[in-house]
Amino acid sequence: MVQITVKMMLISGSVLLLLAFPAVISEVVDFSECSEFFFEGKSPVIPGVLENSLSQDNRYKTICQKYENSYRFATLFDTTNKVPVFSAYKFTAAAQISRLRDGWMIELQLELFNDGMGVPYANQAIDEDYFYNNQNVGRGHLFPSCHSPDKVFAQSTFTLTNTVPQKESFNSGSWNRMEIETKDLMGKYCVDEMDQNKVLAHVLTGAVPGNNKLNERVNIPSFMWMTFCCYNNSSQSWISQAYWAPNEDENKADNITIAERSLQELQEFLSTKWVKITQLFDNSCTK
Repeated sequence: MVQITVKMMLISGSVLLLLAFPAVISEVVDFSECSEFFFEGKSPVIPGVLENSLSQDNRYKTICQKYENSYRFATLFDTTNKVPVFSAYKFTAAAQISRLRDGWMIELQLELFNDGMGVPYANQAIDEDYFYNNQNVGRGHLFPSCHSPDKVFAQSTFTLTNTVPQKESFNSGSWNRMEIETKDLMGKYCVDEMDQNKVLAHVLTGAVPGNNKLNERVNIPSFMWMTFCCYNNSSQSWISQAYWAPNEDENKADNITIAERSLQELQEFLSTKWVKITQLFDNSCTK
């Protein structure tokens, strides 16, 4: 009787903790279930991490991010570091949406409780990890809300499985300027090859693990990167572009700009800083 009572108390405690956060009802499934977010329906090939849309290590979870009954984007999530490796999405337009502040969601399927005996949020970050930190980091989007086509898509990006601890001055400085620059570039030059009246680009944004942790739990990335692939309406050919920068404090007065790079340069950079990246996009966009 005592054992049952204790177990019920633990279950109740776990449920209360879970209820304290809004949950996004996404699905931890193979990326083949949401392949539309990847160029040519093919997710990146990262040896030992992700191949053929399947995780190659149990620490990495493939998430089809669902919000209001529809898939909105895809995320490869590292449960050991408690941060996403990358998020993949389609850029189809950018609506003028005021910054949303409706709270941050968590992913329930990442938390596997054994009859209520598990430790809540053992596999992902929570809001409290960011409270009162002295490392000058905040929640940095991978799929940024400013690249969203409407308010519902923008709301879907506010999940902690789509964020990494990012230096606040970097987030509001050079990284933000890059997000705006790419939004304008993709909106002007990227079209759907089958219907050139429509805007379309496939985007990957990710982070390279660092050596420091937030709240002794959540990995603080050393670098962040972004690349997009699209059909160019001027050259009538497939093009790609890439960016990366260190996740470091910035001086606003320096007005730092992140340099444009090629996709091949990004893949070579990631090979030296993380693991050998075989392919981020299909060969059509490898330039």
